[in-house]
Amino acid sequence: MSRRVSVRDLRYRTAGIVAAVKAGERLELTVNRTPVADIVPHAAQRSPWVPRAFVERIIAEAPADPGLLDDLAEVRGELLDDW
Repeated sequence: MSRRVSVRDLRYRTAGIVAAVKAGERLELTVNRTPVADIVPHAAQRSPWVPRAFVERIIAEAPADPGLLDDLAEVRGELLDDW
């Protein structure tokens, strides 16, 4: 459960609140005791996209199992409900 922090507390104790978030604490910001926002630690996000050359190198270094196509041929056409 996150700690509740009022807008007034945020205004007067900004440095302490920012320090708590920086330390990993999640806070719930309230206005008149009503939650209006979550203050959470920043999490850097990595782009899901990678250069084509990178993917090609992975495929070249670790190709699929030679028997994969045979395994897929066995289950082709079957429904998941059949399992």
